[in-house]
Amino acid sequence: MATVPAAHPVPCATTVRRLHSHRDRLVTTLMKRVDQDYAWYRDLSAKDRSWVGLVAQHSISAFIAWCEDKHATAASPQEIFAVAPAELARTISLQQTLQLVRTGVDVIETEAEVVSAPGRASELHDAILRYSREFAFTTAEVYARAAEARGSWDARLEALVVDAVVRGDVGQSLKSRAAALGWRGEGSSVAVVVGLAAPLGEQKAAELRHVLRRAAPDSLVGFLADRILVLLGGLDNFKEAVAALVPKVGDGAVVVGPTVAGLEQVPRSLAAANAGLDAVAAWPDAPRPVLADELLPERLLVGDAGAAATLRASIYDPLVAAGKDVLATLATYLELGRSLEGSARALYVHPNTVRYRLGKITDVCGWDPTDPREAYVLQHALACGRLAAAGSK
Repeated sequence: MATVPAAHPVPCATTVRRLHSHRDRLVTTLMKRVDQDYAWYRDLSAKDRSWVGLVAQHSISAFIAWCEDKHATAASPQEIFAVAPAELARTISLQQTLQLVRTGVDVIETEAEVVSAPGRASELHDAILRYSREFAFTTAEVYARAAEARGSWDARLEALVVDAVVRGDVGQSLKSRAAALGWRGEGSSVAVVVGLAAPLGEQKAAELRHVLRRAAPDSLVGFLADRILVLLGGLDNFKEAVAALVPKVGDGAVVVGPTVAGLEQVPRSLAAANAGLDAVAAWPDAPRPVLADELLPERLLVGDAGAAATLRASIYDPLVAAGKDVLATLATYLELGRSLEGSARALYVHPNTVRYRLGKITDVCGWDPTDPREAYVLQHALACGRLAAAGSK
């Protein structure tokens, strides 16, 4: 059985009759105010302005109907807009509809002394306040439902985008779906961040998205089993955005894939980040977050072919191009336990020559052989390069 709405105070019958008789005057006053106050109305075509006039008339009528029935509820913006054709809804926003209704209430309040029964203007003022409050709550509910529906749709669409990235399906449909989620594609740089974390609840996931959208112009979030996947775009340096992300994903490892140019190359960054997450346990002292390219030796251990290719392309090949002496110095230095004097004796050169060549190695490939961790990376690069060279013979 339907519940009858609670009764609300209504103006006396005389005031209601006077509202009916003054309705056309109120509508005319309302339209003058709208034309005076809102540039968007003046920019409409004559046909659309006539439909807006009908909406304005309906908003006044809705208030009068509410005054006639003490059990009536305030009309929603959609109900007021329902008298116009669907085409107008694509021209006039809900916010502009609310402006019409608010202006209509202001007009009635201004004319209260004229349209009320003698000595009963206070009743109409009270009715206006009550109607405005009910209308505000009704409108808030409309917005809340629309936001909830939009949020559910966005979550499903975001899941489809993440799934497409995981599958390597980065065609035009992926770009369209990402654009529908607000991915603007400003700048060409994109990075994938993968975290090992317990599934987040809806509230924490919403907080994470809010933080990311403040930190990066473009961001998408997905959840895959025990992993969280984040796409970041529109930045030259993702350091601050990643720093904002880390506290929101629990205590697990967080790996940042290499920066790539555009969504088309995102699978490459994702593959490196996932391999890094699989391998990060082999480096107990790894920073958090850690770059996937800082885990190249560990990624080799889990069978990541991309790590071997990166070691050859970014370290071994540039060192070969720098000259045989540079590569020989690195090999000798590492084989002798990073002994400067021992390397100098084995190479029949002065220790300062070894120092110079070690510095040149850092300049060429960006890794410092005098640092224990970076020497470990360089040693694996040598091994990968030698294997590749032997296989090509």
